[in-house]
Amino acid sequence: MARIAGVNIPAQKRVEIGLTYIHGIGPAKAKVICAKVGVAPERRVNQLTDDEVLRIREVIDSDYRVEGDLRREVAMNIKRLMDLGCYRGLRHRKGLPVHGQRTHTNARTRKGPAKPIAGKKK
Repeated sequence: MARIAGVNIPAQKRVEIGLTYIHGIGPAKAKVICAKVGVAPERRVNQLTDDEVLRIREVIDSDYRVEGDLRREVAMNIKRLMDLGCYRGLRHRKGLPVHGQRTHTNARTRKGPAKPIAGKKK
C-alpha cells in the first residue's frame, strides 16, 4: 500500500484510479501525473517500485495543491464570503444551496432531513 500526500492508496487499484483517492486529484489530473512520471496508468499500485512512488509523490508536492492545503484554502474562501456578508456567504451561513438551485422542493442534501410542520395540510 503506497502512502502519497498523507493518503493510503489502495494496492489493488490501477495507478490512475488510486491517485483519485487524494483530495484535489481527479481522473484528468491523475492521467497527467502518470504521463509526467512515465508510469503506465494500467499498472497496479502494488506493482510500482519505491522509486516510482517517490517520483509521483514529488510531482504532486511540487505541482498540485492537495489534501490539507486545498481543504484549508476552500474553507478560507467560504469564511471570507461569510465575513463579507455577500449573498453567497449568507447562503453558506444558512446552510442553503449557493448556486441558485430551487429550494421549494429538493435541496435536501444542503437543508438536511425534512422537518414536519405542525398543522400544515394542503
